[in-house]
Amino acid sequence: MSNSSFNYLGNNLFVESISLDLIAKKFGTPCYVYSQAMLTAAYKEFDSAFAKRDHLVCYAVKANSNLAILNLLSRFGSGFDIVSGGELQRVLKAGGDPQKIVFSGVGKSFDEMCAGLSANILCFNVESEAELEKLNNAASKMNRIAPVSLRVNPDVDARTHPYISTGLKENKFGIPFDEAEKIYMSAKRFKNVRITGLDCHIGSQLTELEPFIEACRKMLGLLDCLEGQGLKIEHLDLGGGLGIRYSAESPPSVKNYIAALCAEIGRRDQRILIEPGRSLVGSAGLLLTRVEYLKHTPYRDFAIVDAAMNDLIRPALYDAYHEILPVVVDSGGSNRTKIYQVVGPICETGDFLGHDRELALNEGDLLAIMSAGAYGMSMSSNYNSRPRPAEVMVDGDCAHLIRERESLDSLMFSEVILP
Repeated sequence: MSNSSFNYLGNNLFVESISLDLIAKKFGTPCYVYSQAMLTAAYKEFDSAFAKRDHLVCYAVKANSNLAILNLLSRFGSGFDIVSGGELQRVLKAGGDPQKIVFSGVGKSFDEMCAGLSANILCFNVESEAELEKLNNAASKMNRIAPVSLRVNPDVDARTHPYISTGLKENKFGIPFDEAEKIYMSAKRFKNVRITGLDCHIGSQLTELEPFIEACRKMLGLLDCLEGQGLKIEHLDLGGGLGIRYSAESPPSVKNYIAALCAEIGRRDQRILIEPGRSLVGSAGLLLTRVEYLKHTPYRDFAIVDAAMNDLIRPALYDAYHEILPVVVDSGGSNRTKIYQVVGPICETGDFLGHDRELALNEGDLLAIMSAGAYGMSMSSNYNSRPRPAEVMVDGDCAHLIRERESLDSLMFSEVILP
């Protein structure tokens, strides 16, 4: 286990200075638990890696949009990468600076554009010529000038899961590389749009430097071409996507990742934006769950827990691996290990959290599903009418409830029975 804030003290697994069994007693299960120390360290690692170069770290809100996490990052001076009007409102409510917000996403609505303009955000990352025209119309209606960066698709293989690869020419994201120069120059015809930046993003959970460097080089070539034609580019947004360790991955360090990008950029004077999400929050969170039943069959042994695919969908959606650890280790050896399928109670065969895990278990034991801080709670649902879990932030020896567990009444609050 490589997470510095999650460690065994004796036989008990702790987050910072609090045991997870104590958190389970106080807040129940399933429950998401985050380490404030790890979140803080992760942001500062990104920020300090740039040294004196002008930069802005824009946290990708889709990774985890809890207000407490957004507020913590805003207090550090973080920017934010958003992809919806809802995420915009979350960032503003959490105290984020509008002039540090970039608005990405392929399907921004007219109303979302107007909301971004009203908030006076830093930039819209525009992903098509049609979007550019709609944004111009929205800005004209509001008598505003929309700051724009075109998101260019560099056709670079991110070497990651196909569902989270965004930089290939067949993906829905961005403007084709070969068309970017023409669209940049044609943007002059839109009176309520001002070009301020150049943007790309090639995918998530990247574990090698080469795709980042290849995309950066292509963007720099385009940047030089645009400036050679008299277009002033104020910032270069190189996206996010740096991976974390779930199992045996060995992603580059933040320091080496930023150093490699800065070496390619050289002495160019544009402000550099990056959009990390998973690499800021992923390792800082876990999903705490309790074993409801142990089911032994002639073919397989199942540990049926109270968390499910509606709480953490990554294993079912991506066949993703998360380390699963016992909260209390059976040091006496009274319980022999078995190879368990760790599954939830949802009526889907795809409802699993881990396959073939060697564990020594009894009913009622607690398990920690590690590295669940990103795309866990933010992708959760109410499938099977299951209330979503509580969320807890640990700061040293204090545990703060940052989202109450949903109630069954709240799930049905907005529904109406016809007369």
